[in-house]
Amino acid sequence: MDIEELANSLHPLERAIVPLLKKSNDFNELVQKSELKEVNVLRALQWLEAKKALVIREEDKEVVSLGKNGKESLEKGLPERRILNILDKDLTLDDIEKQAGITKEEFNVGIGLLKKRNNIEINNKVVSLTASGKKLKKKETFEEIFIKKLPLDTSKLKEDDKLVLNDLRKRKELVSVDLRKQRTIELTDFGEELSKVKLEKDLIEEVTKEVILNKTWVKKKFRSYNLESFAPRIYPGKRHFVNQAADYIKKVWLEMGFKEMTGNYIQTSFWNFDSLFTAQDHPARELHDTFFIELLNGKLPKDERITNRVKAVHETGGNTGSLGWGYKWNPKEAMKLVMRTHTTCLSAKTLSELKDMPAKFFSVGKVFRNETVDWSHLFEFYQVEGIVVDPDANFKHLLGYLKQYYKKLGYEDVKVRPAYFPYVEMGLEVTVYDKVHKKWIELGGAGIFRPEVVQPLLGKDIPVLAWGQGLERSITNYYNIKNLKEIYENDLKQLRDMKVWM
Repeated sequence: MDIEELANSLHPLERAIVPLLKKSNDFNELVQKSELKEVNVLRALQWLEAKKALVIREEDKEVVSLGKNGKESLEKGLPERRILNILDKDLTLDDIEKQAGITKEEFNVGIGLLKKRNNIEINNKVVSLTASGKKLKKKETFEEIFIKKLPLDTSKLKEDDKLVLNDLRKRKELVSVDLRKQRTIELTDFGEELSKVKLEKDLIEEVTKEVILNKTWVKKKFRSYNLESFAPRIYPGKRHFVNQAADYIKKVWLEMGFKEMTGNYIQTSFWNFDSLFTAQDHPARELHDTFFIELLNGKLPKDERITNRVKAVHETGGNTGSLGWGYKWNPKEAMKLVMRTHTTCLSAKTLSELKDMPAKFFSVGKVFRNETVDWSHLFEFYQVEGIVVDPDANFKHLLGYLKQYYKKLGYEDVKVRPAYFPYVEMGLEVTVYDKVHKKWIELGGAGIFRPEVVQPLLGKDIPVLAWGQGLERSITNYYNIKNLKEIYENDLKQLRDMKVWM
């Protein structure tokens, strides 16, 4: 685009400013001469800067300006001047206060200054001018000269001005010293050329119904489009990136033929612990690991057969061939309500209601644990749960599902290692190589449910592949997040800039 075309593509605000740039390089002067709002002048200059026509220089400076009382004093006179003006003859203090049209505070300041500078004498509350006072009536004071020059840059004040300023600052709202941005404009060579171009004053900005019907376009020119001009970035509405990741993960499992399980955050200890063959004296049930709900209890399953089979497997091992835990099972302990510590409780409920096999289920839901928060731990987080109920399922199938899942999340390096969980045998932990932290991290547990879990819930013992994987840890690699706490900080910049999960 040549300079003529560019000139015709300028916004009306730019066209109002460009001719003034040859006459002034001061931002405040441009505001005054253009008669535009300050924000509009700044916007026009920023657009021109984006076009390489100029450079905006900004510098923080201390500026002295008139305060509320200073503006009034500039118009009507300082209190001491207004007192001098009415002293054509001797007057009492009361008469001066009434006639000067000033407040009690201003009166006291004015009288005090005139007395201090020997401009007046006071005898028995009667005020009369001295010789110096009579001379002062005919000339301006240093203060009057100073306030007429405001605003001023403090760095350019002379020593005499600094003394006057110190005195004026002691007076209420007369002057103020503020830190302001001083903007100056420097034209580039291109800007110099642009400022010499004769600008069209009356261009058509947009095609409207009226422009077409009135045939305005026949006699006028259209403003050109500059496709290379700066445009502000638009931030569209979008879901939180964790919700996007959760939706993507759900899609992964649905595409692999799984059905979704759902359930409440509050569960009985029966479903959260007992049904999963977790002993009632197991450390996981203690307050330092689990959030319990006080004063309320839940109910045991309506199907008493399930309750009785779970009770039997805890006490004696039931019909599973296990010895169980060897204690007397307490139904009151099982009825305690907890914030679910895992979504495996949903798997237990699903098994207890299952009729058709083979079957595959998953869930993506929040769980709650009494954890100390650090870079890799949260007390509230998402867990990705899954079970496969199939007489022909085996350990290799379990590894296949997990590796396929993590491959979909972008992890090529996936390892498993033996691990112990009360309700699975064999048990394993999944580890992946995290490129953000540059190390192997553990993402969750998995295994094959023990007969002590499956037989009481399903009524028979068949292979059930199961896993519970952390969601937040698994998405740090994709989002380049180093600390889990960053995920829920609700930093607006982070939320705007975070890439969409594809």
